[in-house]
Amino acid sequence: MEFQFSKKWYTPAEVAEMLGFGLSKTKLLIAMREIRSVKVGAHRRILPEWVDEYIEQVTRQDSA
Repeated sequence: MEFQFSKKWYTPAEVAEMLGFGLSKTKLLIAMREIRSVKVGAHRRILPEWVDEYIEQVTRQDSA
């Protein structure tokens, strides 16, 4: 029997790749709290819905 797990959260590098941004820009957006994140130990993690929130926020600002 094979189990398939879906990702529960992403690293900043994964989010950068998903959004087509550089890692530095993504880390800046996290530091500015444009993209929400949580610190787990020494690492930042981003929930998939937080990536969606950021995209919605940016597209809403652009269409306003």
